[in-house]
Order: sequence, then C-alpha cells, then structure tokens
Amino acid sequence: MKSTVIAILIGAVFVSVAIMLSQQSPSTIAVEEVNNVTVVDGKQIVSITAKGGYSPRISKAKADIPTTLKMTTNGTFDCSSALTLPSIAYQENLPSSGITNIDIPAQKAGTTFEGLCSMGMQRFEIAFE
Repeated sequence: MKSTVIAILIGAVFVSVAIMLSQQSPSTIAVEEVNNVTVVDGKQIVSITAKGGYSPRISKAKADIPTTLKMTTNGTFDCSSALTLPSIAYQENLPSSGITNIDIPAQKAGTTFEGLCSMGMQRFEIAFE
C-alpha cells in the first residue's frame, strides 16, 4: 500500500512538471511571431514546421484570399505529425519528412484558424486580419 501511494505521488509530480514545462509565457509567444506568410500569384502560403510541436505557434495572415498551409516535417516521429484542422475537418498523419500542402478556404477577418496534434497537446493558430 505504501509503495502504491509513493508511486502515485511521484507520477503526480512528473505530470505537474510536464504541464508546467509545456506552457509558454506570453513573452516567448511574442518572440515566436515571424514572417512565415508569403503571397504568390494572389494566393498566400503559411509555412509551419511540425517537430516536437509546431513552429511558429502564432501566425498572422491576410483575410479573404485563398490560403495554402505548408506543413514541413524533418524526422518528425512525435504526435505533431498527426495533424488535425477542426474547422475544415482535416485529420491526417504527415510524412516523417517532407512537405504537405493543405488548401484552406479564404477566411474572414477576425477568424482564428487552429491546428493541433491528435492528442490536442500541441497547437498552432493563424489569425486572419
């Protein structure tokens, strides 16, 4: 009985530490906003890297134009390769290495488009302005 209680307490400590480490401070998020959006021939491309999570976690894109989400993997074997895009009912496993292009319909200004891993622990968002 004593060893069960100790094992539960140790497990709870590990889970608490993992949760604290997975949280990002606002200052980290602000630094992470990069110029990962390009417009080519009237269509914008939002580039996201999937490996150990998604980078960048926050992107800003133009509203009301067709968009391609360019997902890049390079030796990705974690849950970020199992991509879910709820607003367009997309759920696929990305290749461990390569580029996957996903068309996103034009989004209205003020829309936030979210992507997440199959477990919902890793996520990114695109704010359309």
